[in-house]
Amino acid sequence: MAKHIETGKKGENIAAQYLKSKGYSILETNWRSRHKEIDIIAMDNEELVIVEVKTRSTDYFGYPEEAVNNKKQNLLIEAAQAYINETDTDAAVRYDIVSIVLTGRSHTIHHIIDAFTPGL
Repeated sequence: MAKHIETGKKGENIAAQYLKSKGYSILETNWRSRHKEIDIIAMDNEELVIVEVKTRSTDYFGYPEEAVNNKKQNLLIEAAQAYINETDTDAAVRYDIVSIVLTGRSHTIHHIIDAFTPGL
């Protein structure tokens, strides 16, 4: 497996454990709709949370969350709408980013709650 894929999977596992420790219920991981993917779909109380996980082995070239540009946001919004339609969910939706920098055997997590809003 390519190094960047391994890094991404490790980050997604760390993010899921982190969210669970904060009381989130994980509904789905790596949920796909055609060419779109949502890393983690969770519930935080009554709110459906669409989570994009960005993991890097260094922040030398910038923070991982900076990679969630407008194009990526729009893909997440489209994928979330597909999930909502498929599951007939009527919960309020929030978009979070979990940014992880791996440093040797440790890591740092930056959880950005309500990172962006559709239509803005």
